[in-house]
Amino acid sequence: MSNSLKFTIDGLKANVEGKEILKGVSLEIKGGEVHAVMGPNGTGKSTLASALMGHPKYEVTEGSVILNDEDVLDMAVDERARAGLFLAMQYPSEITGVTNADFLRSAINARRGEGNEISLIRFIRQMEAKMKDLEMNAEFMHRYLNEGFSGGEKKRNEILQMLLLEPKLCILDEIDSGLDIDALRIVAEGVNALRSEDRGFLIITHYQRLLNYIQPDFVHVMMQGRIVKSGGPELSQRLEAEGYDWIKEELGIEDETVGQEPEEFKVPMATTAPKYN
Repeated sequence: MSNSLKFTIDGLKANVEGKEILKGVSLEIKGGEVHAVMGPNGTGKSTLASALMGHPKYEVTEGSVILNDEDVLDMAVDERARAGLFLAMQYPSEITGVTNADFLRSAINARRGEGNEISLIRFIRQMEAKMKDLEMNAEFMHRYLNEGFSGGEKKRNEILQMLLLEPKLCILDEIDSGLDIDALRIVAEGVNALRSEDRGFLIITHYQRLLNYIQPDFVHVMMQGRIVKSGGPELSQRLEAEGYDWIKEELGIEDETVGQEPEEFKVPMATTAPKYN
């Protein structure tokens, strides 16, 4: 089966308040693939997610991001969402006065376009079914978006949005943080339910435990604002067992955070991994 998705990041650099955080990230995601990005705190992982989605705080200074031959960097945030990008945020915002149902139906209709809006009855049936899959109480349909939600409830709500919007490229920024083991399993099952040959995933996480439930095809390690090592699922397992010091020693990295790089530290700008079957 041919893959209909091709998402390419090439040499992406980005600043935050004048400080360069991303220093040349290159990555390619095809339909059916799950890519996990791991790394210590302060290495640029969440900045990558926000820059891809077009957060105004993050200024892209170099590189390209292409989604199926479309230039993502030329798109506004809403255009990126309509094109098929989705970001499950690490810290979802609370929006008073907008119910979960109203927000989601508006988002779905924005993607479907004028004249192709989803009917109210069909939307309610779909939302109720997905909420049942995620073991969410039906009352959350009528509550204000994320207002008063626990951390775990907010994360489930992000996955609910993803299930209903059915994006082409799903970016999950530490979706596992703050979840107990039962909530983690439910969230992972929601992600796995969307895996298909025409959809790709970029999962940012600190922990192997999420990847026990969502099997990645590739694992990438970020340090100093770029991908420094890539491999298959066994890479995340080694990181869980041994930490990151062996990578720092292997590459001559003293400080893995986004900061001043030693002159001898040279990492290829287009670090990619072979396909693992």
